[in-house]
Amino acid sequence: MGELGPGLVAGVERSDEFTVAPPLITNVGGTIGTGVLSTPGMIGMMEGMAAALAYEHLAEGQATVGFEVCVRHVAAAAEGATCQVRATLREVVDGRKLRFDVEVAEGGRTIGVGTHERRIVGQDGPPTA
Repeated sequence: MGELGPGLVAGVERSDEFTVAPPLITNVGGTIGTGVLSTPGMIGMMEGMAAALAYEHLAEGQATVGFEVCVRHVAAAAEGATCQVRATLREVVDGRKLRFDVEVAEGGRTIGVGTHERRIVGQDGPPTA
């Protein structure tokens, strides 16, 4: 496995804004009468932010794959809302396992929070257990 970039250290973070819009929404089968951020959509935004953060610091030919997501979806965000997604690298294990804290918020209100883990893969082929 190649060397990690010098910026891939605990504490580095990346964030961005997104609008709650299709395909990130659900209306829970029509039972709530309005579109809201779906749990799979929220998780996708969290995982994407962690992947983008890692990618900025990887060596040529390396990528990451997600293998664990543990999040809580604690509040609704209505269709059209502007949310913030953030990933913070909490730990690098054995030079290839990346543990992130992830969060989605709307203003000062937490929509979802949790952890996400990714593994670095590269020219050496897929990682072993």
